[in-house]
Amino acid sequence: MSFRHAMPYGAELHGDGRVRFRLWAPDAERVLLEIDGGGTHPMRALDDGWHECICEAAAGTGYRYRISEALRVPDPASRRQQGGDVHGPSVVVDPAAYRWQHPRWSGRPWREAVIYELHVGLMGGFRGVQAALPRLRELGITALELMPIAQFPGERNWGYDGVLPFAPAAAYGTPDELKALIDAAHGQGLMVLLDVVYNHFGPDGNYLGAYASPFFHAAESGQQTPWGAAIDVAVPQVGDFFVHNALYWLEEYRFDGLRLDAVHTLGNPAWLASLAARVRAAAGEHRQVHLILENEANQAHLLRAGFDAQWNDDFHNALHVLLTGERSGYYGAYADDAIGKLVRCLAEGFAWQGEPMRGKPRGEPSAHLRPLCFVDFLQNHDQIGNRALGERLSVLVPPALLDACYALLLLTPATPMLFMGEEWASTAPFLFFTDHQTQALRDAVREGRRKEFAEFESYGKAEEIPDPNAAETCDRSRPDPAEAERPEGAARQALLRQLLAVRKQHLLPHLDHARALGAEALAERALHARWQLGPACLRIYCNLGDAPLAIDIPPTRGARWLHGEPSAVAALAEGCLAPACTLVCLEPSAC
Repeated sequence: MSFRHAMPYGAELHGDGRVRFRLWAPDAERVLLEIDGGGTHPMRALDDGWHECICEAAAGTGYRYRISEALRVPDPASRRQQGGDVHGPSVVVDPAAYRWQHPRWSGRPWREAVIYELHVGLMGGFRGVQAALPRLRELGITALELMPIAQFPGERNWGYDGVLPFAPAAAYGTPDELKALIDAAHGQGLMVLLDVVYNHFGPDGNYLGAYASPFFHAAESGQQTPWGAAIDVAVPQVGDFFVHNALYWLEEYRFDGLRLDAVHTLGNPAWLASLAARVRAAAGEHRQVHLILENEANQAHLLRAGFDAQWNDDFHNALHVLLTGERSGYYGAYADDAIGKLVRCLAEGFAWQGEPMRGKPRGEPSAHLRPLCFVDFLQNHDQIGNRALGERLSVLVPPALLDACYALLLLTPATPMLFMGEEWASTAPFLFFTDHQTQALRDAVREGRRKEFAEFESYGKAEEIPDPNAAETCDRSRPDPAEAERPEGAARQALLRQLLAVRKQHLLPHLDHARALGAEALAERALHARWQLGPACLRIYCNLGDAPLAIDIPPTRGARWLHGEPSAVAALAEGCLAPACTLVCLEPSAC
């Protein structure tokens, strides 16, 4: 069986030896289609800025659009780029060529999600990720989340510089190799999610402004992103372009869900809700598709408007301050009463629910949402890679303290996420890397990166910050599987495997209806939290301090201990919570 998504954009095979090419170019008076080996064909101007041509062509044919004598551009809806060149010809692709081995896969419910975020290039491309599937499944992972894979310039990139959002990056493999990865994951019972970027295009290879200026907000509108011109999804052709992109990945590649990057920079929650509605309608009743947000605005209402969950930066930031004592940058907003902010995350979801942050109100009330609406994590690509030297927590925090945090992460009802290499306590940094092809961009990115961290004395001299464009910067970011064989690596894997098994057995059956019953700070680095979990009460006692803590909140008799050393459990019964310790129990009746 094969799958395809019919698009109003780009190149669509007709099945009779002809292909329909269609481009939205409202600023162009005339557009010509150039086909490799097939000459040049005038495109017919349609209403509302559309241009179309139907002519003979086959799968594998290269093509591009001539906007003027001086400007030839790839198809913005290209399914594949010839040689991976963002400036070169696009390639006609037959979506039906791949024969799916597991076509009846319909997904898994969100309550089962244990997410593993990864960078495809650092894991050896689509084939390398496919080879890792059995290991990740055995660990207890149920969902892979791929960082963006849209075609970018060069051979290496985080993915957020993509300019052709329908074309899988050639550096990672072919479209069919991506489908084979997803197919194999489904055969192993694993979901595959994709990080998509709808808020900006990268700086190299984006030609849309030359012939479709309505794609972007006008400069005088004041709407800009940190990465360039803001996309105007309120324009119907633009909004539909990204809706079709979402449907394309879900239908043609059979991804199980999407994570939408930095949606707060779109400034259009109504469009987000409409995208979710169209995705839900297309998926139907029998397929489980999940939509996740990254949204600094903490717009809780979207989590009842078709979106399953949001990355919870508040949980990470508060916990990071408790673990490291760092106060620079955005951590400064959490430094005052970090434990109180972490407690609020456990009890209500977001730490910021409308209160001022840096002088501006941030967030909406979230206590009414179920815990599964919040994706919690200790690390992710941003929180490691946006550090000047890309250090992981494994080199910043003692192992025993991190072990306590993993119990807090994996044995609460929120949706947990791990970052690649975290499972074996990787010490490799995750650095910001690119492969821009012009010297001007190389210089701008390097100097911009150094300027960004110039005010932080702890990062040393600017020239010590790795050059994003150097190949070795990418190479250093590759986790070393040999570290998994070290005693610390083996111990971390054993702990995560055990915690995820406990989560599956004791928490999973009740997660859909779990609700927070409250949380409280016990000290500057210690807390106690409770959730109703089916007929039982889930309790967590967590002390991230370095000294024992006297407490007066003993568990009830008959508590079933899910996690904790016997000596620490015995001490708790005597009113003492051990240092660097998380204890988890189920009590047989409601709290």
